[in-house]
Amino acid sequence: MKVKVQTLSDPAAKGAGDIELNDEIFAVEPRADILHRVVTWQLEKRRGTARAARERSDVARTGKKFGRQKGGGTARHGDRRAPIFVGGGKAHGPRVRDFNPSLNKKIRVLGLKMALSSKAKDGNLIVLDSLDVAEAKTKSLKTQLGQLGFGKSTLVIDGDALNVGFARASSNLESVNLLSAVGANVYDIMRHDTLVLTRAAVEKLEARFNG
Repeated sequence: MKVKVQTLSDPAAKGAGDIELNDEIFAVEPRADILHRVVTWQLEKRRGTARAARERSDVARTGKKFGRQKGGGTARHGDRRAPIFVGGGKAHGPRVRDFNPSLNKKIRVLGLKMALSSKAKDGNLIVLDSLDVAEAKTKSLKTQLGQLGFGKSTLVIDGDALNVGFARASSNLESVNLLSAVGANVYDIMRHDTLVLTRAAVEKLEARFNG
């Protein structure tokens, strides 16, 4: 698959040539079930479990009846571990739950390929020569991004190291998020309208799948 490479410094220019994208990565037929499984796995892995509270059966207190049946002027209790007493067990307290699901590595790799292919298939994939900006100003960067035809939300993926000037200028743009190639994932790719890759990002992603 051949894609035109655009330049950020001069969006109106003809571009910086073409780049050949690997069809095994960027031309895979997307499947909704695979993407759904990978996204669900990602979101479950993010969840943190609660610290378990001690319930009635976990509290070490006497179970001896502590008052007489009648004439004491109080209700008839036979267990100090009841939730109504100070030091008693917690009623319906939080419990430790397992939010550490497993998913086959082949499915995770296939899901990422399908996410990248989905953006390329829909015409929402843009390849930039680099993220170098003349000045690290939000206003000027916003104008340049508008000329490139970005969607309402954009995910920009760079190589190993993020471009400091671009990161600084885009930090105030709510619609633009920046990731390194090693952090590319299905959930972030699919929840943004436009995916932007630099040449370095394309090389790293292709090396990631071939490694």
